[in-house]
Amino acid sequence: MKTDRITVGDALLVVDVQNDFLPGGSLAVPGSERILPVINRHIEKFRALGCPVYLTRDWHPFDHASFRNQGGPWPVHCVADTPGAGFSAALALPEAAQVISKGVRRESEGYSGFDGTDLQARLDYAGIRRLFVAGLATDYCVLNTVLDALKRGYAVFLLRDAVRAVDVVPGDGDKALQTMRRHGAFLIGEERLA
Repeated sequence: MKTDRITVGDALLVVDVQNDFLPGGSLAVPGSERILPVINRHIEKFRALGCPVYLTRDWHPFDHASFRNQGGPWPVHCVADTPGAGFSAALALPEAAQVISKGVRRESEGYSGFDGTDLQARLDYAGIRRLFVAGLATDYCVLNTVLDALKRGYAVFLLRDAVRAVDVVPGDGDKALQTMRRHGAFLIGEERLA
């Protein structure tokens, strides 16, 4: 297995840790609050080593096609410039963290952080070759972001202690983990990250 020691060319990618996906939000992911301190420890490790942190966020128009009132599967969530779209106040964001907004077009689902964004251009500009991924939700935005990163040639380490699944169908999260592993992602725990 490739080493999971953080080094030059590595970045932390935190996916959609937004208020609407946390307890009390319109699309709360079960257990999502438990990953916040874990993600904060990862952020601190990357910051201390001078490695960049990127954050994706859903930044939907009010009439986004994924919303139930527009015929989609989800309740209204993460509408741009609303409190629900904000990052959790419990997240220890470094000043230099770069934010990538996705799902900004009405018809674009925007599950992946690469879908219709400049994430790849930013990563390539910074010389990033490996991504360490955390966030919400394992079976949707994390899954699609990881698969797209692998297709683009990045090595991907999924921080399995720092993700949670919606599990619309019980077991969806576990299936997503298996899919990511099958496509080449390395699943690691916090204890493995040095």
